[in-house]
Amino acid sequence: MRRVVCPGSFDPATNGHLDIIGRAARIYDEVVVAVLVNPSKAGLFTIDERLEMLRAVTAGYPNVRIEAFQGLLVDFCKANDIPIVLKGLRAVSDFDYELQMAQMNLGLAGVETLFMATNPQYSFLSSSLIKDVAKWGGDVRQHVPELIADRLYERLGKKSD
Repeated sequence: MRRVVCPGSFDPATNGHLDIIGRAARIYDEVVVAVLVNPSKAGLFTIDERLEMLRAVTAGYPNVRIEAFQGLLVDFCKANDIPIVLKGLRAVSDFDYELQMAQMNLGLAGVETLFMATNPQYSFLSSSLIKDVAKWGGDVRQHVPELIADRLYERLGKKSD
């Protein structure tokens, strides 16, 4: 079975994240979306909320599994028999950081990292940008699934047109 992990904080998941997950689901037998639990960083959404939203918006992919993890990604990979990390790249600046992580993961545990270029229509999206736009009442509905937009506006106390 060909398995891959797509890690991230997904706070919240964007259409860019979902594009990478969907494309991975067409290539691999199983895609594990691993949501990082970082106790030193307060997210807008709790881990349970992120898991719930991701499960809802990926329900159309029977080979996608959503899990939380804490600690080193390579330890999660080893524990789940996943040999490959798949990362979406938006820009050259992403590559510099991700290459360092890829080399560290390979050195630590022999876990390979593959990079997938983000669809250009999503190349500017980030969870931080989505939160900022929503916080100031901007319309993010074309950049995140409707469920996530509704939850964002609800959490931020903004109107959801």
